[in-house]
Amino acid sequence: MNFSPVHMHIPDGFLSVPLSIVLWLISIAVIAVATRRVSQDLGEREVPVMGVLAAAIFAGQMLNFSVTGGTSGHLMGAALATILLGPWAAVLIMTCVVGIQALIFQDGGLLALGANLFNMAVIGPFVSYAVYRFLQRVSGGQKWGVFVGSFLAAWASIFIASLAVALQLALSGTSPANIALPAMGGIHALIGIGEGLITLGAVSLIYASRRDLLKLGEPQPKGSTLIWVGGTLLALLLAVLSPLASSHPDGLEWVAEQAGFLERASEPSFTLIPDYVFPGVSNEVLATIIAGVLGTLLVLGVALGVAYLRRQKTA
Repeated sequence: MNFSPVHMHIPDGFLSVPLSIVLWLISIAVIAVATRRVSQDLGEREVPVMGVLAAAIFAGQMLNFSVTGGTSGHLMGAALATILLGPWAAVLIMTCVVGIQALIFQDGGLLALGANLFNMAVIGPFVSYAVYRFLQRVSGGQKWGVFVGSFLAAWASIFIASLAVALQLALSGTSPANIALPAMGGIHALIGIGEGLITLGAVSLIYASRRDLLKLGEPQPKGSTLIWVGGTLLALLLAVLSPLASSHPDGLEWVAEQAGFLERASEPSFTLIPDYVFPGVSNEVLATIIAGVLGTLLVLGVALGVAYLRRQKTA
């Protein structure tokens, strides 16, 4: 039985080189703007929230959940990050998560990293932001707007990002649009329900205990020590539970199998901790837990470092 998480961000080989380069350039430009905007907008009390949220999203992504037909999905987390800290901070949070997944765990190709950043660190936050803000306006600030908005923002972030991947596959000549679009959209419409429910659950918990944290993009109030400690412990708990993740292929891998282009995936040019299994440990459960805890702490450190450096620039 496979106890390591089954992930498949876009590997090298699925997308054409010209498209990969274009998506790299777009992602770099957006991340550069996000870095500047976070320097202006990030409050001192938001720094630990940014680090803890990045760590929790990384650990949460290791817990694939079964969907249907032998398929699994996993949390993306862009909507939750956007609802709590705004879209620009969410861009940097998702960049830390997706970047470390590619560089340390070989989840997604290096040439395809620009596309993975574009889909999860750019499309995810800004689609979430648009949907959540729209529901806030429609609801007039009523409670139902928070809950319905968080669910729909999370669902839309997964669904739209999956359509973007399908278009990228079609533009690269990997799979025709009339096959890739319905296949990716159909399975991710279901995965998005899981993303929506997880986000709704997290937002509901925060609404009940720390409603002030849901003021999107506004400076956070006191009490960050509890958030810092509690959030870190929750992230580490999720990492420890990662061997319980579904072993079914995730949405992209399932579509690649069904559409017959899975064999186009290239092997990574180097490996450090491939497939979220720490090398040299014979017990796969223990190797997965070590990899998950290490990755969670690494993401926490990198995200905190980025946040503190940006704060110091404006101090």
